[in-house]
Amino acid sequence: MWLGVDYYPEQWDRALLEPDLDRIVELGANAIRIGEFAWHLMEKAEGIYDFSFFDLVIKKARERGLHVVFGTPTAAIPAWLAKKRPEILAEFEDGTKRTFGGRHVYCFNSHALYEHSKRLIRALAEHYKNESAIIAWQIDNEFGHEGSDVCWCAQCRSAFRQFLREKFSGDIARLNAVYGTAFWSQEYNDFDEIPLPARTITTHNPALRLDWERFLSKSVSDFAAFQAGIIRELIPNAVILHDFPGGGLGKHCDYSRVAQCLDVAAYNNYPVWGGQKEPLPPHEIAFGLDYIRGLKQKNFWITEQICGAQGHDVTGFLPRPGQAMLWSCQAMARGCSSLFYFRYRGALKGAEQFCFGILDADNRKRRRFYEVQRFFKDMAPYREFLAAPVKSRVAVLYDYDSLASFRIQRQSLLLDCEAEMKKFHKVFYDANIMTDVIPASGDFSGYDLVILPFLTLVKEEFAARALAFAAAGGTLVMTCRTAVKDADNNLVLGKLLPVGFSEAAGVFVAETESLQETNAFPLIGTGAFEGLTGTGGILRDMLVSKDAEVLYRYGDPFFEEYAAVTRKPYGNGMIFYLGCPPDEATLKRLLAVMLEEKHIEALPSVPGVEVVTRGCEGKGLRFILNHNAYPVEYDGEGLAPFAYRVEKIEN
Repeated sequence: MWLGVDYYPEQWDRALLEPDLDRIVELGANAIRIGEFAWHLMEKAEGIYDFSFFDLVIKKARERGLHVVFGTPTAAIPAWLAKKRPEILAEFEDGTKRTFGGRHVYCFNSHALYEHSKRLIRALAEHYKNESAIIAWQIDNEFGHEGSDVCWCAQCRSAFRQFLREKFSGDIARLNAVYGTAFWSQEYNDFDEIPLPARTITTHNPALRLDWERFLSKSVSDFAAFQAGIIRELIPNAVILHDFPGGGLGKHCDYSRVAQCLDVAAYNNYPVWGGQKEPLPPHEIAFGLDYIRGLKQKNFWITEQICGAQGHDVTGFLPRPGQAMLWSCQAMARGCSSLFYFRYRGALKGAEQFCFGILDADNRKRRRFYEVQRFFKDMAPYREFLAAPVKSRVAVLYDYDSLASFRIQRQSLLLDCEAEMKKFHKVFYDANIMTDVIPASGDFSGYDLVILPFLTLVKEEFAARALAFAAAGGTLVMTCRTAVKDADNNLVLGKLLPVGFSEAAGVFVAETESLQETNAFPLIGTGAFEGLTGTGGILRDMLVSKDAEVLYRYGDPFFEEYAAVTRKPYGNGMIFYLGCPPDEATLKRLLAVMLEEKHIEALPSVPGVEVVTRGCEGKGLRFILNHNAYPVEYDGEGLAPFAYRVEKIEN
């Protein structure tokens, strides 16, 4: 287990290096994270590499028993490279180049980027291949963050056309057939006629736009794999990670695909940022952690954990005393096995002057220093327990292509697929039931209850695995607008919705409606839910039950013959179909029935108190986390505001 800080020694007078490292040791840290933005320091002029500064940093760290996570510095290209090879700079949609001066300004399809990155990374890895103090290599920084996953330059246009040539084996007639380009006379005679889907009148072809999204994602994941490959070639046993930012489900990049080339998925955990009035609610922070854990379906690292207020131009909310440590403990509870605080000391200059760290610019030890010190001391005894995997019986699935499909054609102005996923996740979170958030491409055969929220693109391989899961005894939960389109983002002729699932689910969709209210219509319980009512909105499928049990019907007079929620046994399992997003109380009722059927027990706690259990070989830890700004009592013991308690348990 590595507990440490993000340290940028190149930003400080060298006379501070040894006192800083001494104080980092005083914190109780055993590692530092360095190098991720220091390209110019390593290569001041083309081909002239100088790692002497970091040699010194690593030497002094090693003398103190500190280990190192070293970052490839490609996220911040040097000015000389931008001047010499301006084609490396990405372009905005209007054709203007991104100006040198920020970060992540490069184009993922730039030959210059690959050429110069390869030289630098090879030199760096060759130089440090025998350095025992380096425990992991971080490639780049926060792929896709701040809009950097989209570029509209000529290199991208050429690469996108090549991407399509390869997909369609050079057959333009096949592309025309799949895309349905006869619509609006959009047939192409050659791949070189295909545009990027920049702004036009009305909108571009949805199949073209989905392939553009896939291309953007591939561009990022290819660059990640390229970097990982260089390091592994020279350092075969290297541990390779990447520090993913928040908001991964809204990126034009499938982070689960990027994670395939990594040994460890890492996360930069910022529950609050500049301009936010208050932090994310605890259940949303938990969702983000569960999502990162799901990228590789194993434990993860936190490479940047908030400590002080954050913000570039607008300063953010200051975590209350103990609150940042509570978030740190929440991360450890939900699968984090190593954690680094951002940052050791706040910057004096540059864009992050108001990203406050453990120490402020005055370099004095105060509250945040002592809180971090206490947290490191609290976690150090639990190395064995925190290395154990998180065990979940419930999973919420997502599909990158389906998320992209809803970005392309949202259908309801109120639809937010990630928010809908979080509604399910919150019910489990409130019941203290650990839940995995995983890609649909992952293995979900070992779970008991699997939610498929808005997986609108049907893929035969996935459908077969999903039905096999249910047949083997699992409970499968489908939502409205699931399995509506084929893999190319087109509707399917002659197939009842949900395509590939209609017979198994015992229903078909007769009609569909988009609504611009969350509580637009009543829901009337039937059978086991007789006498119960609720509401639904946003979108709804009008379900005709063929042989499924109807649990709720629509209560508005024009559509009361249609089912809203159904279930049907399938093999040894069960398939539920939720025809609309229901209100929270109704969703809780439905999920409670599913949990009871699978003998998954909730663990009651007072509101605002999160309880998580992690274990290994018959032993475990129980984390009790008070997210409230007031004291509470749990299991006969008091907890101060934003306090946590860790208990050893015997299973």
